[in-house]
Amino acid sequence: MDGHYADIWHRIALADPDRPAIVTVGESRLVHAEFDDACARVAALLAELGIGRDDKVSILSHNRPEWILTFAGALRIGVVPVSLNFRYRARELAALLDDSDSKALVYAASLAGTVSEAVELLGRPIALLQVQDADEPLLPGAVDFGSYAQRDPLPYEHPGDGDFFIYTGGTTGAPKAAMWSVRQMLAMQVYNAYLTAGLPAPGSPERAVELATGGAAPRIAALALSPYMHGTALTTVINALLLGGTVVILPDARFDAERAVRAILEEGVTRVAVAGDAIALPLLEAAERMGVRELPELTSVLSSGMRFSDTTKARLHALAPNLVITDLLASTEGGAVALGISRSAEDLPARFRLTPGTVVLDEGDEEVQDVPGAVGRLAFTGGMPKGYYGDPEKTAANFVEIRGRRHVIPGDLVRVEEGGCIELLGRGATVVNSGGEKVYPAEVEEALMRFPGVLDAVVFGIPDDRWGEVVAAAVAVDDPVSFSVPDLVARVGEEIAGYKKPRCVLVTRDLERSGSGKIDLARARDRAVVEGVFL
Repeated sequence: MDGHYADIWHRIALADPDRPAIVTVGESRLVHAEFDDACARVAALLAELGIGRDDKVSILSHNRPEWILTFAGALRIGVVPVSLNFRYRARELAALLDDSDSKALVYAASLAGTVSEAVELLGRPIALLQVQDADEPLLPGAVDFGSYAQRDPLPYEHPGDGDFFIYTGGTTGAPKAAMWSVRQMLAMQVYNAYLTAGLPAPGSPERAVELATGGAAPRIAALALSPYMHGTALTTVINALLLGGTVVILPDARFDAERAVRAILEEGVTRVAVAGDAIALPLLEAAERMGVRELPELTSVLSSGMRFSDTTKARLHALAPNLVITDLLASTEGGAVALGISRSAEDLPARFRLTPGTVVLDEGDEEVQDVPGAVGRLAFTGGMPKGYYGDPEKTAANFVEIRGRRHVIPGDLVRVEEGGCIELLGRGATVVNSGGEKVYPAEVEEALMRFPGVLDAVVFGIPDDRWGEVVAAAVAVDDPVSFSVPDLVARVGEEIAGYKKPRCVLVTRDLERSGSGKIDLARARDRAVVEGVFL
């Protein structure tokens, strides 16, 4: 389907204005007409600040209605929304604001201290819009985001096309902005949005509105427990609105598992986006503590880029008898390349099956996805971003033309199995994937090396039952006995996001680099697990 999210959302609001759109638990409720009106007023506020087509507006917040309103309001007028990680520290934030050429920043007031430092480091003007999620004064020069309600709604004009950015560090080292066309993303999401809901793929925006408002679409209430800054959570909520459904939001920055269970029951949530065991396990434990024996309306759980064990999936199936669990192997650069789907505990262990457009390339870039036993790299040939913003070299390196066809190669190594299935072997790159967050070791190593007394450092991942991997480090110092690991990690945590801090540190006199400067990472990893200090 050739269409635009903002256009279809607007048409749904006109066709069925009183359908529930956004429920913010404990705070507010918006029907689709109110959602559409709020988007038009946010667009007016951005325009008033001089933010126009192709300008970038970054979003720094945990999941809140203002996040969605900023995203949707920006798309409505061709402004480029940029998803940022709200866990970033000032130095990291300033770097991405600069990298994305952001002209405005919408941020949660609870993060005002970080924003203030980042703006000073940025060293250039940027419009600030503060979301009052906490009792904090406005930063100097900032505008209260809530003042959008006092603006006159901007008259609707079809936005044509537009872009949005999602930052990724998965295959590129330092985070880079994947540039997604709005129309391309919508075309790519037809399967996830419609076919998984038991609906035929619409051939036009008009047909999409008919499906959403004419009684054909099932009732959809979507709750993303993973952050909107990640593609799976974002597409979960924007696709729910595409089907005339409801987005349910827990507005607090801290994940409250019991509150999530209550919201699922009280709001009749049908779809939940999680980050594998890191979210699903606390959810299950909360349900058990609360004596909840069934989530009868929950029909879909989605997870991506994170350890999601068969044991956890089996417990979810027992709690929700009509549940379909979709475990996605995906990348920001290319969407889902393989799916592990289970409809009951009998389907476990769920095997990853390649999606249409996914191929496996051997060392000579020949396709081997039809050769059981072959080992190669996953590559995707379907809908993908235009490339990385401002980085043609890395775009050329990761978006590769092979035999006249564009491929994106995320870096996952797999072994081909029978029936179109694969076994994931790992990543060729050294990226650490912790709870769905990708950590680039070089950045952490630089922070470690700035600590007094550290002579050398290497960062890697070690297995973890909940998070899949956690960040670990080996550091070389003159006096390992007196060296303070807690002080080291505390200092590092002042410079980089908390999820990037090492959870295990091996302290040694020498990292035993080879003559070429390489370190035996397997040995370092084994030593860290046995001898390291865990925090």
